[in-house]
Amino acid sequence: MKKKFRIVLVIFIVLLFIPVMECYKDGGTVKYNAVLWSITRHHSIAYDLNGNHGYNTGTTVRVLWFDVYNTYPIFEKRGENEY
Repeated sequence: MKKKFRIVLVIFIVLLFIPVMECYKDGGTVKYNAVLWSITRHHSIAYDLNGNHGYNTGTTVRVLWFDVYNTYPIFEKRGENEY
């Protein structure tokens, strides 16, 4: 009985760490979301205040409900010959 409980408990804990991948249609943002953590790789189409085309990029790492690492938004201007 005790051995079965431990096996079920280990399986439950492992399931809390398995992520589900979500892709957004905003320019390439990808989010890996599990119950206990999430990682978001931001890459969305944006404009700056001067009207320049570019992308907002960055990474956000969350553990439980707390931001552990956040570099979003970083605006990257699009090159002139990419149009």
